[in-house]
Amino acid sequence: MEPQDLAGSRRNLRFLFWLLPAALLLLAIPAEAAEAAAKTGATAWWVWPLALFVVCFFLGMIAVPAGVGGGVLFVPIVGSFFPFHLDFVRGAGLLVAMASALAAGPSLLKNGMANLRLAMPLALAASISSIGGAKMGLALPANVVQIALGVTILGIAALMISAKKSEFPHVARPDPLSQALGIHGMFHDAISGKNIPWQVHRTPAGLVLFLIIGFLGGLFGVGAGWANVPGLNLLMGVPLKVAAGTSSMILAMASSSATWYYLDNGAILPIIAVPSVIGMMIGARIGAHLLTVLKASIIRNMVIGILLFAGIRTLLKGLGIWI
Repeated sequence: MEPQDLAGSRRNLRFLFWLLPAALLLLAIPAEAAEAAAKTGATAWWVWPLALFVVCFFLGMIAVPAGVGGGVLFVPIVGSFFPFHLDFVRGAGLLVAMASALAAGPSLLKNGMANLRLAMPLALAASISSIGGAKMGLALPANVVQIALGVTILGIAALMISAKKSEFPHVARPDPLSQALGIHGMFHDAISGKNIPWQVHRTPAGLVLFLIIGFLGGLFGVGAGWANVPGLNLLMGVPLKVAAGTSSMILAMASSSATWYYLDNGAILPIIAVPSVIGMMIGARIGAHLLTVLKASIIRNMVIGILLFAGIRTLLKGLGIWI
C-alpha cells in the first residue's frame, strides 16, 4: 500500500472512531426524552424538535453522498411519523434540502466534486418552474398531495433500482451549447487515484428535464435531488460522483425560489425548520467527507431502502389506511 493511501486509511478510521460514539449519543438523547415524557403522561413540546435534529443529522450524512438532497428523505419520513401538517413539513423540507446543499457546497467545490458552470444553467431552469410547483402544492388538499408524494417516492425508488448508472460515462463529443458555456472539468477519484476529465452532451434536453424536475421539487417540497443525479449522469454524461456533488449545488439554488413562496404563505414554522436545518447541515458536512471515501453504491442502497419504506408509509397515510 502506498504511503498516502495508508495515511488516508488511518484518517478514515480515526474519523469513524469519533463518529460512532457521537452517533450512539445522539440516538440515546431522543430515547431518554421520550421516556421522560412518557412518565409525565404527555409528550413534552421539546421532544419533537430534539427528535427532528437527530433524524436530520443522519439524513444529512447519507443524502449528500447519494446526491438526493435532504428533502426527498425528510418530507416522507417526517410527514409520516411526526404530528405536523404536511404543508409545514414541505416548507421545512425545502429549507432542509437547501441547507444540506449549502453546508456541503464548499467541500464539494474544493474537491472538484461539483461544478458551477454545470450547475448554474440547470439551476436557473429548475428555479423558474419550482415556483409554479409550490403554488400548486399549497392549493391542493393535504391528503391528495400525500398520496401523490407516496406514489412519486415509490417511483423514485424504482427508478434508482432500475437505472444502470455509469461511474464514468463516455461522452465522445460535447454538444455546441455545452462548449459555448464552457461546461467541462476534471476531478480526482480517491478510490482509483486518477484524475478524471469529463465533458457533457445533450445540454438542451437537460435544460428541459430540469424545468420538470424543478416543478416537482416545488410541488412536493422534496428538492428533487433524486432526479438530478440520473438526469446529469444518464442523460448528460456527467461522472457519477460529480453528478452527486453538482446535484447538491443545484438544490441550493433551485430550492430557494420555492422556499420564498412557502415562507410568504406562512407554511414554514421555526419550531420545525430550525432543528431540522441545524441537524441536516451538521450531517451534510460529514456526508461531504463520506462522498470522497465511500463507494456511491453503498449509500445508494441505503437510500433505496429508506425510500421504499417511507413511500409505502406516506401512501398508506394519504389513503387513510395507516394513520
